[in-house]
Amino acid sequence: MTALVLQARLDSSRLPGKSLLPLGGKPLIFRVMEVLGLIQADVKILTCPNDSASAFAPLAEEAGFSLIPGPKEDVLTRYCLVIRQSGADRILRATGDNPFVFVDAAIALNREAVELNADYACYFGIPCGTGVESVASEALLRAEMEAKDPAEREHVCPYLYKHSEFFRLHRPLAPSCWQNPALTLTVDTADDYEQAQILFERLSSLSIEERNLGGNIIAACR
Repeated sequence: MTALVLQARLDSSRLPGKSLLPLGGKPLIFRVMEVLGLIQADVKILTCPNDSASAFAPLAEEAGFSLIPGPKEDVLTRYCLVIRQSGADRILRATGDNPFVFVDAAIALNREAVELNADYACYFGIPCGTGVESVASEALLRAEMEAKDPAEREHVCPYLYKHSEFFRLHRPLAPSCWQNPALTLTVDTADDYEQAQILFERLSSLSIEERNLGGNIIAACR
């Protein structure tokens, strides 16, 4: 069973409240869920800090996501709460500041991870903010027990890729059609948000399926 799990928060220091900023007439976090909704998974879950659950709940419901809140800083434990409540044996991990995820790349990556029985998988070489991670639930549960560094708990997966002696890692260079490592499409600052608005408008004439293909997003950035 695969769970697509999106993490989000409201108190970003560089762009406060960015999850609720409008993008094409809808909150940014809704646009992220809209994109991720194109990726097949058994369940789709938005996980957020306990103190922001009321703000996210109606948006998650509108997008067809379940909502599972948890600790604010210990995001690793938040993911493990999702695992325990959903029963998922694989997690597709996404973050709430990435409205331009390459859907075709995410599907391909997860297929490779499943075929290889990888504990952790991600692509290198794709633009920052366009990828997801495919992670075995068993590996995250082990990390929850063993990871001590606060950064490993806040960022969820570092314990896995720092310990290749324990985990099966799949971190290939992405196919050339998705490569552009110099490009950044995550929304982290006010300038990033302005760029996102421009890019979303450029893509608005396409269907949602076409809009979220990696090649079309890269082309719109030129």
